[in-house]
Amino acid sequence: MDETKIDHAAMGRLAKALNFICGPDHLTTIALKAAAESGSEKDIKKARALFLKLKPGERKGALAMLAD
Repeated sequence: MDETKIDHAAMGRLAKALNFICGPDHLTTIALKAAAESGSEKDIKKARALFLKLKPGERKGALAMLAD
């Protein structure tokens, strides 16, 4: 995945997709929700790093849900 910036609205939608795929208590879901709400650079970096550590199928599934 490249260094593409993800806006706050997209992070919120991505958090909702991961909520469905991984569950509401998953660390990445929580981090994406926090980044979407706060917009702080620290939260965004943490959420992005955790998203990149997901299994490829989970990442692709979440991104596919955004495309719909």
